[in-house]
Amino acid sequence: MKHILFFILFFTALSVSAQGEFNSKFKAIPAPKFSAKPKKTPIPEVKDPQADVSDIPSIKTPNVFENTTITPKSKFQIGEEKSKFTMSTETDFANPGDRYVAKMEKDLDKALKDAGLKEGRGVLIKKNISLGDFKTKSEYFIVKFRDFGAIDGDLVKISSNDLVIRDRLLLDASYQSVKINLAQGFNKLDFEALNIGTLGGNTAEIQVLDDKGNIVTSDYWDNLAAGFKASIVVTKE
Repeated sequence: MKHILFFILFFTALSVSAQGEFNSKFKAIPAPKFSAKPKKTPIPEVKDPQADVSDIPSIKTPNVFENTTITPKSKFQIGEEKSKFTMSTETDFANPGDRYVAKMEKDLDKALKDAGLKEGRGVLIKKNISLGDFKTKSEYFIVKFRDFGAIDGDLVKISSNDLVIRDRLLLDASYQSVKINLAQGFNKLDFEALNIGTLGGNTAEIQVLDDKGNIVTSDYWDNLAAGFKASIVVTKE
C-alpha cells in the first residue's frame, strides 16, 4: 500500500515539473502587424429600375366637368360664340395653299403685263393726251401703228386737221402704215380710240417718219378710254 501511494505522488510531482518546464520554453507567436489596412473594393450599387418610376409624382387628369375653375381655351368651346370680326378673307376650312396660288397668279399677271403679253383692266384714261409738237419741212408723214399690248381688237380712227384719213384701223401685232400729207403751217394729227379691247383699255404704239424715212418720234398710249384721242401737232415750215 505504501509503495502504491509513493508511486502516485512521484508521478504527480514529475507531471507538474514537466508542465512547468514546457510552459517556460513555449512562446506564443504574435500575429503579424500590417502597416496599413487593406482597401476594401466598394460593391457597385444596383439601382432598382422601379425606384425612378416610384419617385415621379403621379399625374391626375383634371375633370373639366367637376372642376369649374378650369376654363377651356378652345375656340370650339360649347356655348361660346365665335367672334364675327376678322380682317382676313380666309375661312376655317380654306386651303392654306390658296394664298400662295393667288400670289403666284398675281406675280404672273404682272410679268405678262410687263412683257406686253397681257393688258389689265386698270384705270382708264378718260382725257385727250398729247404726244408732242414738231417742226418739219417734210411733205408728208408716214405713221405706223400696232397694238402695244395683247392683241384684243383695239380700233383707231386717224384724222388730220379734222379730216378723216382712216376711219377704222384694227391694230395688230405688226406695224400698219398710214400716209398723211401735211398742209403748210399748222397740222394736228388725231388718233382716236374707237373702243377698248377685250383685255383692257385701248393701247397702241406708233412710229412717225418723215418723207426721208427719218424717225420723227416713237411713242405709245395705254388704257385710253373709247372716244378720247392721242394727238401730235406738226408745223410745216
